[in-house]
Amino acid sequence: MVIGILMILGFFICYVLSFASKGWLVYLGASIQITISTAMTMLFGYIYFFLFLAFFIGNIKNRVAFFTLYTILLITTFGTSYYGFIAHTVFIVQLPFVFLSIIAVILLPVSTYNKNRSDKLEGQLEDANKRISELVKLEERQRISRDLHDTIGQKLSLIGLKSDLAAKLITKNPTHARKEIKDVQKTARIALKEVRELVMEMRGTKLEDEINRIKQILEVANIKFQLIGSADLPNTSLMAENVISMCIKEGITNIVKHSLATECTIEIIPLSRELVVKISDNGVGIKETIKRSRGSGIKGIKERLEFVNGSLEIRTEKGTTLVMTVPNHFKPVNGEVEM
Repeated sequence: MVIGILMILGFFICYVLSFASKGWLVYLGASIQITISTAMTMLFGYIYFFLFLAFFIGNIKNRVAFFTLYTILLITTFGTSYYGFIAHTVFIVQLPFVFLSIIAVILLPVSTYNKNRSDKLEGQLEDANKRISELVKLEERQRISRDLHDTIGQKLSLIGLKSDLAAKLITKNPTHARKEIKDVQKTARIALKEVRELVMEMRGTKLEDEINRIKQILEVANIKFQLIGSADLPNTSLMAENVISMCIKEGITNIVKHSLATECTIEIIPLSRELVVKISDNGVGIKETIKRSRGSGIKGIKERLEFVNGSLEIRTEKGTTLVMTVPNHFKPVNGEVEM
């Protein structure tokens, strides 16, 4: 009994220390555990220590060390089990548990090793995905910088030079100065067009995709949602659709945060020359909403709509209704370059 108790204590002390150790101490600990498990089985017919050992070996990361110790584990388990059937009647009495233990010793190290390897690969994959995401963001920033430098920067420099020239010619040669001012206006309009194209490319959002996200947001906020009309807009330009999508997103965010509404309706009305979108809720109203949110994003919606010559109307009957109108195709104002 004393020998058995000492071996049990020695096994578990070695078991715990081996998990906390590194390098050759791990293999030394595994060797001691195999020795104790073999002795326990041969002396007392106690095979169950091999289960702990099987789990321990499954957590070894080194491939060669794992297969070496796993082979030794199988040899000692089968050898001591055969000896136990001959020398100990307890093996016959506990035959089902002995077979289950042997099966566990065979399968547990492999399953544990594969699981740890899979977790490691998943961790590496996650790190790689994060790295790829960072590289994509970096590449996008560099692309935007190049676009701004190659297009907007060049035209702003040209505007500056022509403006200086016009200032010098304003008294000496007014006719030539007026020509330079016209060139400055034309260049500025071209630059504005290119800025709009960049914005459309960077922040492009299809209305159908935005409607799907809105459904999820309102569902989480316990706000009943109804869509009237179709989000498919074949006659609306991509820029107008992008702008109206961002405005709808801003309006829905305002409803969720500040309106205390229980119902929300979006009505999409495509006309021949323009697109009309109405966002209605049964909340506390726009005045109370503005007090709560210090602006409620209404200013941002107006600015976005004005960017494409659109408009915003606010109605306050039984809640709040935002009526947003954008032209199907952007039309230049005051001689702007057409897109």
